[in-house]
Amino acid sequence: MDNQEQKHQRRIRYKGTHPKAFNEKYKELQPEKYAEDVEKIIKKGNTPAGMHRSICVKEILEFLQITPGQTGLDATLGYGGHTLEMLKCLNSKGHLYSIDVDPIELPRTRERLERQGYGPEILTIKQMNFSEIDKIAEESGPLDFILADLGVSSMQIDNPERGFSFKTEGPLDLRLNPDKGMSAAERLKTMSQDEIEGMFIENADELNAAVIARAVFSEIKKGTDISTTTQLQQIIKDALKFIPENKRSDEVKKACQRCFQALRIDVNSEFEVLYEFLEKLPSVLSAGGRVAILSFHSGEDRLVKKSFQRFFREGVYSEIAPNVIKPSAEECSSNPRARSAKLRWAIKS
Repeated sequence: MDNQEQKHQRRIRYKGTHPKAFNEKYKELQPEKYAEDVEKIIKKGNTPAGMHRSICVKEILEFLQITPGQTGLDATLGYGGHTLEMLKCLNSKGHLYSIDVDPIELPRTRERLERQGYGPEILTIKQMNFSEIDKIAEESGPLDFILADLGVSSMQIDNPERGFSFKTEGPLDLRLNPDKGMSAAERLKTMSQDEIEGMFIENADELNAAVIARAVFSEIKKGTDISTTTQLQQIIKDALKFIPENKRSDEVKKACQRCFQALRIDVNSEFEVLYEFLEKLPSVLSAGGRVAILSFHSGEDRLVKKSFQRFFREGVYSEIAPNVIKPSAEECSSNPRARSAKLRWAIKS
């Protein structure tokens, strides 16, 4: 017997009957191996760790009207759910480009799609920001359809190492591409109290922006290194102690959601990037080309709405969605993360 043969390593055990930490959820993180378990989690209305459930798929496909032979773009690849459905519509004829800024999730999604038979002959995946869609068009030519899902993917939110959620301890990062720019923790150190307050108001309509900004800035001024998600959460919680106790828990949760959203938007320059994307859209769409955009908060939706309306008035778009489209009650029930989604579309003249 070979003495060098490695002994079988048992999986690290967790406390209780069900794993709670992200990295302990071994079944959810291996959906190809534990498909039945993952299906049970989804049926309960939850999103398995490390996965993302695409939103408004039916509504998006009905509008895009993808046919074999067309060329299109998924401007926000993420977990690849929308990309997969669009590839099915192409039926191995035509080509789909998919892009994303996330260097961590992109290779994983590429591998998943390749395992399902979608290689470079039908699908081109690039790591880039969707503000650079003109570079894609230089290679692809005019695009027949474009989709942009502006939401942060569930696998990014759920992974504590990414720092997107205040619900678990993690570095206060919030960058979609952790290889570029400064983290949220670093960004806060460079801001004045007025700038922090303005960020909370402009990016998330935070009602208690002034109080929270004062508390955050006070800690920074004292030399506190706000480097983790739970540290920022605690500062927000302490700042809102004036709220009546029977309402405080719910208000603190909402304030944390809004403040983390505001920081994420700032760190990733999300409004600036979206504006650039919207400005370039008409130049990359073919005549009759269709674009659908899924947004998740009022700031994004306002930018999309105003851009579509302006280009419609100028005759650039022949038609735009008369009203915002929201996920069905059934979808919201089965996937609570769909509740804030808003879909708008436009057709190039």
